[in-house]
Amino acid sequence: MSLEDLTLMLFTACNSVRISAYIPQMRAAARDKNGASGISYTTWGLFLLAHLSTVAYALVNRADWSLALCFIGNALCCVAILAITYVKRRQFARQLVAVEAMSPDRMMRNGLRGLTLVPERVGSK
Repeated sequence: MSLEDLTLMLFTACNSVRISAYIPQMRAAARDKNGASGISYTTWGLFLLAHLSTVAYALVNRADWSLALCFIGNALCCVAILAITYVKRRQFARQLVAVEAMSPDRMMRNGLRGLTLVPERVGSK
């Protein structure tokens, strides 16, 4: 086995395993009750961009559909994480609006006594 074959095998194995590594992140974002607050749009957007650029490189520079398909899978996982985060943040924002509209008596009945929710505003500090 040549060094080229060995590195290709290692690359393929690592990227195959990496696809499954996205699943716990998706699950954590989907289960999060605070709008997937631990997920960074910027980070996952950059991962998505990197994967898409690798797809372009694989197709344009190498005509390598295997490499392209591997990174298309990675890109789709990034899209899934971003989509889950978007949905969870919208749900959380709606919950904030509903809680803010409650009277103090209703908040106490719902176990929200003393709760102060301050939604994070984009661009404000």
